[in-house]
Amino acid sequence: MIIIPAVDIKQGKCVRLLQGRMEETTYYSDDPVKMAQRWESQGASLIHVIDLDGAFAKQVKNLQTIRDILAGINVPIQVGGGIRDLKTIEMYVNTGVSKVIIGSEALYNPGLVKDACQQFQGKIVVGIDARDGMVAVEGWSRTSETKAIDLAKEFESCGVAAINFTDIHRDGMQTGPNIEETAALADAVSIPIVASGGVSTIQDIKNLLEIENKGVTGVITGRALYEGSLDLKEAIGISK
Repeated sequence: MIIIPAVDIKQGKCVRLLQGRMEETTYYSDDPVKMAQRWESQGASLIHVIDLDGAFAKQVKNLQTIRDILAGINVPIQVGGGIRDLKTIEMYVNTGVSKVIIGSEALYNPGLVKDACQQFQGKIVVGIDARDGMVAVEGWSRTSETKAIDLAKEFESCGVAAINFTDIHRDGMQTGPNIEETAALADAVSIPIVASGGVSTIQDIKNLLEIENKGVTGVITGRALYEGSLDLKEAIGISK
């Protein structure tokens, strides 16, 4: 199971939101590139980069910062936020992004995911964010009537590289990941699942390792790393 540090970008700065709320922003660094370099130096093999402004605006907003991150580190990055069409996906792939995350559009336009998987094999990740088991979209500002598990099943055979699964109630709260919901999703599909939301301590990593055999292949963590309650080197050490 790989440990994936998150670098969330708002107006060119590295931040974290509480449960996806823009008004609940904590600023950690004026330099997202240095944060990515920090996590790389501590052993990260993949960096999770989100264009938060893009997620809310429904279009790419922090492209230059993302390019700067790519130029500043040697490990791959996956990028999400405001990705709504094949043109944007192609732009990111051509820029050197390893994985492109389709979030809201996976609900609105599942055909985009399927087309993207054909065109960019092995590079498409679906981001499924859930509130009480239901898919939330548009920067988590709207909760749909679609179950997270049902949306995941939609992509079972189209070549999605992974599903990033976030329990919104846990995100940024450092209350521990939702092991039960994550395990249920991993059981429901054969697509690799990456857990997100709520990681606080090394015990949370150990708890996730217990469901690794179900197909939970990674975990994204942000606030816990930035605030020091989780040590990246230690987490990587026990997850190997």
